[in-house]
Amino acid sequence: MKKTTVQKPIKKDKASVIVLIVAAVVFFAALFLIYSEDILNMEEDIFNPYGDEVVEFEKASVNEILSEEINEDEYADNAYVGSQELEVTVKSGTYKGETMVAYNFFGPLSGIPVAKGDGVVLTIKTHADGETYATVYEFNRIPFLAIFIILFFIAVVIIGGRTGLKSMIGLVFTILCLFTILIPVILKGAPPIISTFVICAYIALVCFTILGGVHRKTISAFLGTVSGTFLAMIFGLAAQFFAKIDGYRLGDAEPLLQLKYIDATAINIRGLMTASIIICALGAVMDVAMSISSALEEVHAANPSLKRKDLFKSGMNIGRDMVGTMTNTLILAFLGSEFALIIFIYSRGLTFYHLFSTAFVSMETISGIASSIGMVLAIPLTALIASTLISGKKR
Repeated sequence: MKKTTVQKPIKKDKASVIVLIVAAVVFFAALFLIYSEDILNMEEDIFNPYGDEVVEFEKASVNEILSEEINEDEYADNAYVGSQELEVTVKSGTYKGETMVAYNFFGPLSGIPVAKGDGVVLTIKTHADGETYATVYEFNRIPFLAIFIILFFIAVVIIGGRTGLKSMIGLVFTILCLFTILIPVILKGAPPIISTFVICAYIALVCFTILGGVHRKTISAFLGTVSGTFLAMIFGLAAQFFAKIDGYRLGDAEPLLQLKYIDATAINIRGLMTASIIICALGAVMDVAMSISSALEEVHAANPSLKRKDLFKSGMNIGRDMVGTMTNTLILAFLGSEFALIIFIYSRGLTFYHLFSTAFVSMETISGIASSIGMVLAIPLTALIASTLISGKKR
């Protein structure tokens, strides 16, 4: 009896290790395939959007304010408008340790006046004749962001314990996948919708394995997540087709279109709207799927005699309690992210009929509803899968 009790978690641990090793191999293989071509094809005459200039973005600190002209704009809530001439010391890059003059231009929509001792990010342009020209690109916010991230990490680990630490590892892995794999392959011309769905499924697999190992609870959550995210994708595609709206109506589509014209980037902008729906749906669907699977595991542990239909009914009851708050979360997240633009459109005096007919509001509505649809439909799917696996297919 003791031997059997000891072997079960060992087998689960072995399965988890195998899954994570395979996932790591896939991750590094993808990195190699994405970046090896770029390294081999790296040449001196590669396209430079700045022409003959060499442009670097480097850290610096402000030594002195040499001169400044600062005014307040009463039409922009008294925001500062003006310029400064600064003496700065460069802290990184080619000119590290050197002192130079930099100019800071600011207004209501960009830049802020800086003071002695502030950290800034410089744009340093080096012309073909060796002459340099430095301007303040932005105030250096990295140290403050790092403090907030560390505080967030500490709070999650203290409150969540070991599970909180695992969730942070999963979050770091998710960010790595999005920035080192998904975005580069989309820029290389890969289909954004399929690529996003596959990578999101891969992220879900790894995160669930990190959180709970290879267990029927995590298997149920993974299958429910993939199903719900897939349905969000299908609904997004259908809405995109019938509403005649796509990624070209995204707020940041214009600079991406310039990349296609100027840099001959192979990015498929049209599919980015549905890709964003998949990414936004992933977090909510993972949350719902894991909550239902975990709850049903506890219900089964408390009463192992429950049949599949009883477990399914319990899962549906749990899921219904989550629907109201989660759908509000998704809709408000989409609308809140573009609240300023919504206010501007509303200020034009449009009726609600015309307001929701605009491409922007329609797109945000479709995105929020599509993500919510995936989350809602993941509830019965996860409950069915979990009740089947946990009950051992007993009726």
